[in-house]
This record gives sequence, C-alpha cells and structure tokens, in this order.
Amino acid sequence: MSRIDFYILEKAATQEERWRFVCRLVDKAWRSGNRILLLTEDANQAQAMDQLLWTFKPESFIPHQLLDPAQPLAAPVEISGQLPTHYVPGEKSLLINLSSKVPQGFERFERVSEIVIQDPEVLKNTREHYSFYRQGGYAIDSHRI
Repeated sequence: MSRIDFYILEKAATQEERWRFVCRLVDKAWRSGNRILLLTEDANQAQAMDQLLWTFKPESFIPHQLLDPAQPLAAPVEISGQLPTHYVPGEKSLLINLSSKVPQGFERFERVSEIVIQDPEVLKNTREHYSFYRQGGYAIDSHRI
C-alpha cells in the first residue's frame, strides 16, 4: 500500500516557492535511487517544471524528461500533465502530485507526495486529497517545512 506524504510549506510560500521545493525534493529522491513521476496540472505546467529542473540549481544535474506515452521510460525523472494508464513505476517509486486531483493509478507507486502551500485553491484540493487517502486507509505523514 502506498505511503502518502504531505509537505506543508510555510504560510508565505508562493506557487514559485512550491515549485522550487518540488525541485529540491526531486533532487533528493533521485539521489536516493528513486524513480519519480512529477504529475502536473497540465502540459503547460509540465513544460515549466521541465525548464525549472534544468535551471533551479546551476551546479546540479537531474536526468529528466517530459513523459511521452509513445516512448519507453528513459529517464529516472518523468514529468507529465497526466498519469498514463500503462505507466508502471517499479520499485522505489515516487509520485509527486501537483495536480488538483488524486490521480487514478497513484496506488502503483510506493510513495506519493503532495506539496501544500497556503493558497486557497491548493488548500482546498489538498484537503480533499488528504480525506481521500485517509478514507482509503493509507499511511499518511505530514511534514512542516
């Protein structure tokens, strides 16, 4: 059963700070040997996260790519605006969910991370996600950042 982590950023955190935190989380998870899918709200957000992963830390390199459903998995970090039904993450897998919905198929991942900022829309969505996971009996951890 998937383990769920909610990372709650400080009250003043902006959407940009949320994305930068995601980059740090991806960097740490990748260096720990995890296979990561970064699920965004849409293709535009996926493109923006792709660019940010190249530039957020000049001395860092995170092998990543935009997920192309027609291609085999090639990078340890994939970015997509949707979770493909055929996606099989394998061992040490992490889904970072930036979308407004709990994606179907999240249970294929060992871990799921939700990143919370004090934006009203993000709070609404993550509260719904939290309730969904809790009702499903998933182990949930909260981390204040």
